Amino acid sequence: MIRDVFKAELPIDEKFCIKKNVITSGNSPKRVCIVTGTHGDELEGQYVAFKLNQILNNNLDKLDGTVEIYPGLNPLGIDSIQRGIPNFDIDMNRIFPGSLVGSMSEVAAHYIVEDLSGADVVIDIHSSNIFLREIPQVRINVNLQSTLVPLANLLNMDFIWVHEAATVLESTLAHSLNIIGTKTLVVEMGVGMRINHDCCEQLIEGILNLLSSMQMWHDNIERKVNTPVLSVGDSVSFINAEKSGIFITDSHVNSNVKKGQRIGMIVSSLTGEILEDVIAPVDGLMFTLRAYPVVYEGSLLARIHVFKENV
Repeated sequence: MIRDVFKAELPIDEKFCIKKNVITSGNSPKRVCIVTGTHGDELEGQYVAFKLNQILNNNLDKLDGTVEIYPGLNPLGIDSIQRGIPNFDIDMNRIFPGSLVGSMSEVAAHYIVEDLSGADVVIDIHSSNIFLREIPQVRINVNLQSTLVPLANLLNMDFIWVHEAATVLESTLAHSLNIIGTKTLVVEMGVGMRINHDCCEQLIEGILNLLSSMQMWHDNIERKVNTPVLSVGDSVSFINAEKSGIFITDSHVNSNVKKGQRIGMIVSSLTGEILEDVIAPVDGLMFTLRAYPVVYEGSLLARIHVFKENV
């Protein structure tokens, strides 16, 4: 059943409308919400929403409970391929929990939080931006580690990054929901403005596994899900550009690297010079890698999870 979460009038006889699809079967009161489209340039969640809608609606006899799918929290951003909300020049994931007194976007944020509140689990799906490629991962506030890591382990991801509390923005949807007791997992994967089918299928399998573990999905399939690498505390090394230029690499994300290994180079297309050899500073798992080749001094090139023996 399609329902409106929030609706507002736009100036020239148009409407801003956030919708969800509510899929219910059986007698269980359990409720899981799949949320995506907060950023208009992150499209992996569109595929996940499409496929989950198909799977659940075609197999209602296997569902016991309610799954709600929110494919576009920022529909104007998706329509115009903009990360933020057009005309408001704002990142939607920086205005939660919203307010009833404020701009249209703030009011929308308020109603989104109100609508999701009380769910047993919320999965907030993001892609990376257009600059970075990420392996399928869940990101968690360190203060919620004991509550959320067991759920994240069910999602068939490659990596769980437990952030220090200072790195978690209080104005995000996930933080706003977790702080009121609605368990929310943030998924990051892929690269902006693209859909990686393999990443999406991996997450879909993980969501079905989560539903099965909650006794909400009964398809009698024994799923073998990934055991993710868990990164906690000061175990992530950042590689930033020391020169401006064009970043060239034949390295791959989700690969193990050795300290001293060259993972790419920054070059000058004007002179043909190699301006910087980009070297791995540690042994570890490269879970983030630059996808957009134009870089400036300080640009993030890679993130590496440091293997325990090197921490």
